Amino acid sequence: MLSLSERLEKLEQDLLADPPRISAYHDLPFAIFHYPPKDEFRMRKQIKLLVTRLSNVGKSVHVISLARILWQIIEETEGLSAIVQEEKELGFLRAQETVNILLSDEDFMPIADELSKHLSTLNPKKDIVFLVRVGALGPAIYRSAKLLDEMHKKRILVPIILFYPGTCEGERNLRFLDLPTQENAGGYSYRVKIY
Repeated sequence: MLSLSERLEKLEQDLLADPPRISAYHDLPFAIFHYPPKDEFRMRKQIKLLVTRLSNVGKSVHVISLARILWQIIEETEGLSAIVQEEKELGFLRAQETVNILLSDEDFMPIADELSKHLSTLNPKKDIVFLVRVGALGPAIYRSAKLLDEMHKKRILVPIILFYPGTCEGERNLRFLDLPTQENAGGYSYRVKIY
């Protein structure tokens, strides 16, 4: 298996290729870069350095925090105090389920719609999106695979790299935040390229 540095170098080469080699499908220009959750702060630094290198050769990289979007949705719908109160009264799992509804249900603010707003003016020929702070969606608030599927359904063609804190098990299975999975369930299998 390649080291973190080697995988970052490969990602950079693939992003600089013309056309980018992050995906085998023109209508699914997404990829996932996984890293050990314990390396979160190291990855933040590496992402900044990668953005600088790509910018120096004319790429326009947009770093979007899913944590920031998550908290915005909570504040603009139920409010943080309501979620905290629900957790106190009904427990963590119920509060997590409520936040999932806020991020999924059309009656609230689906995270895919909010992310799409950020991407609506971007040019697939010159822009690249890095989705970071994905750990905020854990442990089971919202699946990142669902978000990528939603972006595909919305026909988003801007190259997106999702920086995923978790372990790659096999070629296509990822285990989010290295959390134990349900017995015999394994990780989630993705259909995009995994670095």
